[in-house]
Amino acid sequence: MSNSILLDKSKLFALEIIRLCNNVKNAKRESIITNQLVRSGTSVGANIREAFYAHGKADFIAKLHIALKECAESEYWLELLLEGGYTDNTAVIEHCIEIKKILISSINTAKNNN
Repeated sequence: MSNSILLDKSKLFALEIIRLCNNVKNAKRESIITNQLVRSGTSVGANIREAFYAHGKADFIAKLHIALKECAESEYWLELLLEGGYTDNTAVIEHCIEIKKILISSINTAKNNN
């Protein structure tokens, strides 16, 4: 099913999130933020995958909106980890922002295609 850049990037993002959170938990003994981040970061790709099996255009757009919200939440938790000194991994937040931009573009395209 991997013929979508968005699916591929969101899956890689989820794997990065899992690795990052495991590293932070082990090295810094932080679990409150990392638990939230694992939930939101892995939810992005799950909702994108659900969108590909939507029951129509409105459902497709709704699922992408949920993925976008989860992506924005993940960005927030990543900012807290970075600014709080728990990690210096800026690549993962850049990946998050890239996915967010693709999601916004995809939503706009889906809305404009009639």
